[in-house]
Amino acid sequence: MADMDIFVKGLAVITISLCMIVKNEEKILARCLDSVADLCDEVIIVDTGSTDRTKEIAGRYTDQIYDFEWIDDFSAARNYAFSRATREYIYSADADEVLDEENRQRFRILKEAMLPEIEIVQMKYSNQMQFDTVYNFDEEYRPKLFKRLREFVWVEPIHETVRLDPVVYDSDVVITHLPEGSHAGRDLANFHRHIEEGYRLPPRLHNMYARELLMAGDTEDLAQASGFFRKSVADEGRSTGEIMEACCVAARAARLTKDSVNFLKYTAKALTMEACSEICCELGNFYEDAGDYEESVLWYYNAVYETQPVLQLACGGEIGLKGLIRCYEALGCSEQAEHYRRELVSRGGIEGEGNADESIS
Repeated sequence: MADMDIFVKGLAVITISLCMIVKNEEKILARCLDSVADLCDEVIIVDTGSTDRTKEIAGRYTDQIYDFEWIDDFSAARNYAFSRATREYIYSADADEVLDEENRQRFRILKEAMLPEIEIVQMKYSNQMQFDTVYNFDEEYRPKLFKRLREFVWVEPIHETVRLDPVVYDSDVVITHLPEGSHAGRDLANFHRHIEEGYRLPPRLHNMYARELLMAGDTEDLAQASGFFRKSVADEGRSTGEIMEACCVAARAARLTKDSVNFLKYTAKALTMEACSEICCELGNFYEDAGDYEESVLWYYNAVYETQPVLQLACGGEIGLKGLIRCYEALGCSEQAEHYRRELVSRGGIEGEGNADESIS
C-alpha cells in the first residue's frame, strides 16, 4: 500500500497497547520504555522470571505487570501478553529496541492517520549485523503493530469470499536494535531442547536453526545438532531447500569434528542437487586445511562467483573472498591476493586475521 493511501486527514487516532515480555533487563528496559511508552495508551509488561530490578523499573511506567512462568515457549509468553491488551492495536517490543526522535515522530504520524482496515504494520528492524545477531540483513521489515480484533470482510463482486490474508502496511518507522549481546546460545539451546522433546521443526524454524548454527554456532553446537540435520537430509517430507540447509549444517559439523567420510557424503549430496556458496566454502576450507591451496581456490571462487548462498550471505562474499586472499598468499601469488583484497574492500568487507575456521564457524 502506497504511503499516500494511508495518510488521510480526519481519521480518528488509533489506540495502542504496548506489550513486552522481559527477563532480567534492568540495564536496558528504561532506555526502551523512554523511547516508546508515551506513544502508547497502555503498557503491559509480562515478566518471565527476573531476578534483578526489571519489575521495579517497569513499575515506573505502568502498573500492569504480570508474571508468567517460563515454559521454554516465546509464543506462549507473547500470547499471554497480547491477551492482557485492551486497545485497538498492539505494539510488540523487545527491551533491546529503541526509537530515536525522528522515528518517534513517524510513529506519531502513523498513529494519527492510519486507515482502519490495516491489520498489520511492518517496521524496519535496523542495526542487526553490527551486534553479532544471526541475520543476513542489517535492515529488514518485521511485523510490529497488530490489530487486536480482526474484522472479517467479504471481497470480490462475483464468487464472493471472505478475505483471509491480513492487510499489511510497510511503514517508514525504523526501530534501532541495540542488544547487550548475542542471543544465539540461548536460541540454540531452545532449539535443541524442543527437538529432543520430539517437536518437528516447520520449514521457517528449520531454516532459522540452520542459519543460527552456521552464523553463530561453535563446534559443540554443530556436533550436537548434526544428528537432527542428518535425519532431515533423509526425510522425504522435507523440501529440496530444507535438505540443502541440512547438508550445509551436516557438512560443517563433519568438517569441524574431522569426520571426513560424512563431510564428503553431505557435500556430495548437496552438489548433486545444486551447489550453494556455503557448501563451496566448506570444500574451500577442507582443502585449505589440507594444504591443497590450488583446489581450495577453485571452491572459494565458486562460492563467490558461481553459486548463491542459501543461509549465510557472507559465504558468497566476504568469507569466500578472504579464503581466496589467504590461499593466494600461501601460494605466493601476491598479485591475485591483492586483486581479491580490493574486491573485498569494494564490497564493504575488511580483511582480518584468523584461520579458516574462524571465518565461518
